[in-house]
Amino acid sequence: MVTHHKSKPINLPKICAVTLPDDPNLLINIEIALRNGIKWIQYRAKNKSRKLLFQEALQVKILSEKFNALLTINDYVDVAIIIGATSIHLGQQDLPCKSVKSIANNMIIGISTHNIEEAKEAQENGADYIGFGSVFITSTKEVGTPKGIETLKDVLRTINIPVVAIGGINIINIRELLDNDGMPFSLAMSSGIFKGDIAKNCQRLVEIGLL
Repeated sequence: MVTHHKSKPINLPKICAVTLPDDPNLLINIEIALRNGIKWIQYRAKNKSRKLLFQEALQVKILSEKFNALLTINDYVDVAIIIGATSIHLGQQDLPCKSVKSIANNMIIGISTHNIEEAKEAQENGADYIGFGSVFITSTKEVGTPKGIETLKDVLRTINIPVVAIGGINIINIRELLDNDGMPFSLAMSSGIFKGDIAKNCQRLVEIGLL
């Protein structure tokens, strides 16, 4: 018999703004997003030295605290712990959730999943929430064929912990998610926020009641 993990109650904002890789205006753009209503930043960085990654993450933490926003560090458990981030987000190839919880038990832990089996496993291993996708075609991450809304709905029916939909979500296709029964707990957006006019992108999210 499978015993489901009883997640601690968490209050995640409806929108998670995921930083773009190699954004030359990272801190400026994050501040614009925070000033325009974003309350959850996920710092995701690839191909940077650990020292630079730490320095950037620390600056993002300072900004997040200034605007009373939740900060998630993607992949790098040591950096998340050192800077005192709110949350850690793990991929399928990262450290096991149970091991991370043993040293970061006060943090919210999320896990990226791409099918129902991975979603179930994440829940059973103690994740506080899962990210599921890619729902739509995305240019910011190699995640294979989009899973689509129907698969997302299957996950929502199966999983008891919060589900964050991710992958190619923008102000146009977001309505496909809002119009379906069983709205994901939160929506993660990257290009949909940080490409183009960030303030205007956020204002549109305000207009449809997500910020």
